[in-house]
Amino acid sequence: MANASPTSAPAKESRKREQIIRAALSVFAKHGLHGTPVPPIATEAEVGVGTLYRYFDNKESLINAVFQDSKQRLQDRLLTDLDLMHPSRALFDTLWARLTAFARDEPDAFQFLEMQDHHSYLTEESRRREQALLIPLGMMVIIGQRTGLLGNHMKPDLAIALFWGAFVGIFKAERLGYLTLSDDDLKQARDACWLAIANHDH
Repeated sequence: MANASPTSAPAKESRKREQIIRAALSVFAKHGLHGTPVPPIATEAEVGVGTLYRYFDNKESLINAVFQDSKQRLQDRLLTDLDLMHPSRALFDTLWARLTAFARDEPDAFQFLEMQDHHSYLTEESRRREQALLIPLGMMVIIGQRTGLLGNHMKPDLAIALFWGAFVGIFKAERLGYLTLSDDDLKQARDACWLAIANHDH
């Protein structure tokens, strides 16, 4: 009888951990963090509570795992193969399109990342993962302002917050049933965000 592959046990453990993270993401996105106990997450993941605690010491460590996983997937989707050191209108449109695709394809991850109540739980590693996404975007805005593509009428971090806040707001309104976003609606919102940060004398 053939021996099992030496990598089979670690691979199984990795799959189980991923299964719990995805289940927690789904539950957190639907019900928030503060009012969500661990047992419903275990039920969603189809594991026992004891098994869940074998992978994660407590709810806080699970929240951080979900945050890091979601943030990394957003970063991969948003920044892979993009040259942020040469900002342009085309680059802005690409970022908008990629962010739209992420919000559409991974609504639970997008909703979880837009929540504000996870920040009190975040570890240093989670904050480092967040900075790994924010710093390149900040550098892109700084370079855009220095080259005259973007207006210097607002600080770079304010420009990013304006862009992100507008994007999150329209998708949240859609999720809550206040509006339905067509492709034309999204283009109008994109163009409005560009006008807010662009250098109109360029």
